[in-house]
Amino acid sequence: MKLLAIIPAYNEQDCIVETIRELDRVAPDVDILVINDGSTDGTGDLCRREGYNFLDLPVNVGLSSGFQAGMKYADRQGYDCAIQFDADGQHRPEYIKPLLEAMEQSGADIVIGSRFVTKKKDVSARMAGSALISFLIRLTTGKRLSDPTSGMRMYNRRAMAEFVKRYDFGPEPDTLANLIRKGFKVVEVQVEMRDRETGESYLSFSKSIMYMARAFVSILIVQWLR
Repeated sequence: MKLLAIIPAYNEQDCIVETIRELDRVAPDVDILVINDGSTDGTGDLCRREGYNFLDLPVNVGLSSGFQAGMKYADRQGYDCAIQFDADGQHRPEYIKPLLEAMEQSGADIVIGSRFVTKKKDVSARMAGSALISFLIRLTTGKRLSDPTSGMRMYNRRAMAEFVKRYDFGPEPDTLANLIRKGFKVVEVQVEMRDRETGESYLSFSKSIMYMARAFVSILIVQWLR
């Protein structure tokens, strides 16, 4: 299938080149689109210098809007599926093939690269938040997801279409919950991820707190109003 890797990038000049080189080396059949989300460092200049296929957003619009732009591109260019892939090197490209195979074999609309299908979560505040989100999704949809906050997700054309036509959809757990309730099939595949070593995360500590709070409210309340 024709697959596009959408790589949101905000101030990732220290890691974007190595990330794309590894992706090209390990998964050469996967097309790449970098979303330079209003970076204030040299990310955009690197994309131009290296000749990457990229969207150069003039201001920082955030992960959801940036990813949605990538999904619109994938839809208009006729891709069969798209995968969200981190610019910071945390996601490992050798797992793209198993995710694609799982999508083809199971008929899933969305496949999540999960860290916790066969492994237990660490004891930490972040993992406690992940467990709470898993509980809320199961409470509202009946579906158990072990790693709903994983950013490594693959979407087929049916799922891509939702991001194209809906302004309020982002690559977030509440969107997963909403799509599951609408009958979309979601499966998980065990993957390993690396720790971020350089670059600037979308989620600072304060943003992480707000992220969890928004997810809680959206899954329990907002999704029912969509």
